[in-house]
Amino acid sequence: MSGSDKRFSGQVAVVTGAAEGIGLHLAARLAGEGARVVLIDRQAELLEGSAAEISGATWKVADISDDAALCAAFESIAGEYGRIDIVVNCAGIVGPNARRVTEVEVDEFDEVYAVNLRGSFLVTKYALRHMQERNYGRILLFASIAGKEGNAGMCAYSATKSGVIGLAKSAGKDFAETGITVNAIAPAVIRTGMVEALDQWQVDYMTEKIPMKRCGTLDEVAALACWIVSQEASFTTGAVFDLSGGRATY
Repeated sequence: MSGSDKRFSGQVAVVTGAAEGIGLHLAARLAGEGARVVLIDRQAELLEGSAAEISGATWKVADISDDAALCAAFESIAGEYGRIDIVVNCAGIVGPNARRVTEVEVDEFDEVYAVNLRGSFLVTKYALRHMQERNYGRILLFASIAGKEGNAGMCAYSATKSGVIGLAKSAGKDFAETGITVNAIAPAVIRTGMVEALDQWQVDYMTEKIPMKRCGTLDEVAALACWIVSQEASFTTGAVFDLSGGRATY
């Protein structure tokens, strides 16, 4: 890739949930396109090893559901680099699956909420605080097709991802008159380690609903995500982008 192709040259990108899966893949692509990348995850040992795979990447251990820890991580990054241009929140958990709502315990629901929705809120909040200083930024949250349609057997995941959609739309409108955008991607099934850990019934249920009859790939996710967080996407905010192989109907 030539220097002219590096559309994120000089920019600082923070990716959460970056120790593996979508987060790691996206962080590597952003770095490949010139960004200085900071990886955030709560899995310390895995995160350190993953960051070592990306040239020039640094890392911070933090749980995105922990207000104080996440605030400190963003303060540290802003202090070290002097700017934060891009923030992508890939951290998330599935929680109970292949189980009806009546079979889900409240503490299980609360755990999913803490990471998926509270965490998305905190990431967005602290990203915006630092982006306001320069009146520029790109925030990308990960929702899910389950947040639009609801997946049977996944009430906690579906409900919290629906909340992420509302969060992106609201925050995008809050800052629509600035140079900061807030958007979300709503993927169908993307083949990652998180999906591999699901009950096979759940995977079959979700894949069968996709007209293309396959899972999405990490490269397909990264391609869309990188456009959304680029300077080219300057007239797009409060939007939810489908990545569903034809499953999404609205």
